[in-house]
Amino acid sequence: MIQQIGLYLMSFLYTIAGINHFIKPKFYLAIMPPYIPAHELMVLLSGIAEVVLGIGLLFPLTRALAAWGIILLLLAVLPANVYMITSEKFSKIPTWILWLRLPLQFLLIWWAYIYTKF
Repeated sequence: MIQQIGLYLMSFLYTIAGINHFIKPKFYLAIMPPYIPAHELMVLLSGIAEVVLGIGLLFPLTRALAAWGIILLLLAVLPANVYMITSEKFSKIPTWILWLRLPLQFLLIWWAYIYTKF
């Protein structure tokens, strides 16, 4: 029962986060490290991926693949979290919040991993 609730919550969060890429792209563009090319395309693709993977979690046939996709996506966006810590651009955000994002990223990876076998 708890795993089912967690599954629906994860699906909802990734779907909403993905939609948010289209509603507030400036936020996502701002956290893109300068060495990553095609910022607008990357924001668009990551938004699409989050929506597709979030919805994919809901169906037993695509659940494991969607969970693995979320894990890969979380690893792919890790450089943005590191960039936020190391760039002066985000000095208005408390440092502890920026650092908290790193272990949170790995917690999210663990959460997704649960559904690779569910």
